[in-house]
Amino acid sequence: MSLLTLFGAAAVSIMLLAYALEARSHLWVLIFAFACAASSLYGWLSGTWPFGVVEGIWALVALRRWWRLRLSFVPPDEPASMVE
Repeated sequence: MSLLTLFGAAAVSIMLLAYALEARSHLWVLIFAFACAASSLYGWLSGTWPFGVVEGIWALVALRRWWRLRLSFVPPDEPASMVE
């Protein structure tokens, strides 16, 4: 098994894990975005550019979702009324 194949397998495995845990924290959404970017890189490096394009788009969508969730995050110790 090549190093590139191991990289791709790790990227999609992390994507799956992060997707399953997204409801727990906005940080899992960020991890999902980075895993999508890694998966996109794998697609480009392996010569499957359509996969690279689609995963790159998913990375941008997830990054935008993380940004919006981060802005609306209320820390557990802070009352919701203090958030602007």
